[in-house]
Amino acid sequence: MASAAEQMAANMSWSAFGKATELRSRILFTLGLLCVYRLGTYIPVPGIDGNELRDFIEQASAGLGGILNMFTGGAIGRMGIFALGIMPYISASIIVQLMTAMVPQLEQLKKEGEQGRKKINQYTRYGTVFLATFQAYGLAVSLEAGGLVTEPGWFFRIACVITLVGGTMFLMWLGEQITNRGIGNGISLIIFVGIIAEVPSALAQFFASGRSGAISPALIVGILLMIVAVIAFVVFMERSLRKIHIQYPRRQVGMKVYDGGSSHLPIKVNPAGVIPAIFASSLLLLPTTLATFSGNESGPVLSAILAYFGPGQPLYLLFFGAMIVFFTYFYTANVAFKSEDVAENLKNQNGFIPGIRPGKRTEEYLDYVVVRILVLGSAYLTAVCLLPEIVRHQAAIPFYFGGTSVLIVVSVTMDTIQQVQSHMLAHQYEGLIEKSQLRGKKRSGKGSAKGAKRGGARR
Repeated sequence: MASAAEQMAANMSWSAFGKATELRSRILFTLGLLCVYRLGTYIPVPGIDGNELRDFIEQASAGLGGILNMFTGGAIGRMGIFALGIMPYISASIIVQLMTAMVPQLEQLKKEGEQGRKKINQYTRYGTVFLATFQAYGLAVSLEAGGLVTEPGWFFRIACVITLVGGTMFLMWLGEQITNRGIGNGISLIIFVGIIAEVPSALAQFFASGRSGAISPALIVGILLMIVAVIAFVVFMERSLRKIHIQYPRRQVGMKVYDGGSSHLPIKVNPAGVIPAIFASSLLLLPTTLATFSGNESGPVLSAILAYFGPGQPLYLLFFGAMIVFFTYFYTANVAFKSEDVAENLKNQNGFIPGIRPGKRTEEYLDYVVVRILVLGSAYLTAVCLLPEIVRHQAAIPFYFGGTSVLIVVSVTMDTIQQVQSHMLAHQYEGLIEKSQLRGKKRSGKGSAKGAKRGGARR
C-alpha cells in the first residue's frame, strides 16, 4: 500500500502547482537571476580584439576552447565579464572542505554551529578571490601573448583582472541568492544553465556537419543513442543505494516499554557526486588553458604539456581517469561519508548494525562496505567521463561534449526536481492542516450552538 506522501505526490497537477504561490515566486525569482547571468555573458571585457578572439575560438572549438565555452556558458568565447565563470568558487569550496577534514582547527570550527559555518564561508570567499585573481592575471597575460588584445600593457591587465574577479564574485552572490530565496542550489544551476545554453549551437553544428558529409548519418544516430544511454545510466547509478540495516534496542520511558525499531543507513554508490570529475577537470585545464591562449609564444614545456595532455590524448585520458578514482576515494573518505562520524552518531542514538559491535567495529565495517562500493562508483564515474572523450576524439566530432557536463546536468536536474516536489508536498500538507482546523472550528461552533439551544430550552 502506498504511503501518504506517495499518494500526495501522485496527485500533483498543474492546478496544485498554480495554488502554490510561494513555490511559483521562488521559481520566477530563480529564472530572473539566471537571465541576469545569461545577459552578463554578453558584456565583453574591455580591450579585446573581437575578430581575433572569434577566429581563435572557432579553431579551438573541438578542443580546450569547447571545454571552457561549455562550462562558462559561452562567456569565454565572447570574453565576457563572466569568462571565469563560477569555477574559482567551486575550486575554493572543494579545497576548504578538504582542509576542514584534514586540519583539526578547521574541523573544530565546523562543529561550532552557525558561527563556525560563517567563518568557513568567509575563508571560502577569500580563497575564491585569490584563485580568481590568479586565473584572471594568467588569462590576461595569455591573451596578450596570443595577440588577442588591442592595446597590451599593464592597464589592460589590471582592467581585465578587476573585471573578471568582479564578475566571479557577482556570480557567487547570485548563486547564494538563488539558494536562499529561490529553488535549487544556485551555484549548480549557474553551471547547469551555462552548459544547457551551449547545447543548441552544438547540435546545430553537429547536424550541419552531417549535412555536409563530414559525419555519416549512422554515426550521428549512434552518438545520439549513446547520449541517451549515458543519461539513463547516470540516472540509474545516481539513484542506486546500498542499504545497511540498523537496529534500535527496546527502551523504557516511565512505566511504558517501547519495542526496538529498525531502519536503514543508505549509502550511495557514488557518495562524492560530480566533485571528483570537476576537480580532475580543473587540474587538467589549468596548464593547458595558459598554453592554448598563449599560442605560438608558449615555451617548450607548455608545448609539450599541450601535446601530451591535450583533450583526447592517451596521457590525458589516463591522468583524467586516475584523478577521478583518487578524488572519489579521497573526497568520500574525508568529506562525503566519514565513517568515524557515522559510527559515533549511531552509538549516541543507541543504534547498531546486527552482528557488529558499536564504536570501532562499526567504523571498520562501514569503511569495508564503502571501499567496496566505491570500486563500482569510481568505475562508473570514470567510464561516464572518458567514454565521450574517446568517441569525440576517434570520430573527429567538431564540437565538445563530455561526461562531466552530462553528470552535472543530470544531477542538478534531479536535485531541483526533488526540491520542487518537497515544496509541493509541504504546500499540500499545509492545505490539509488548514482544512482540518476549519472543520474543527465548524464542529466546535455547531456544538456550542446546540449547547446554547439546550440551555434555553431548560430555562
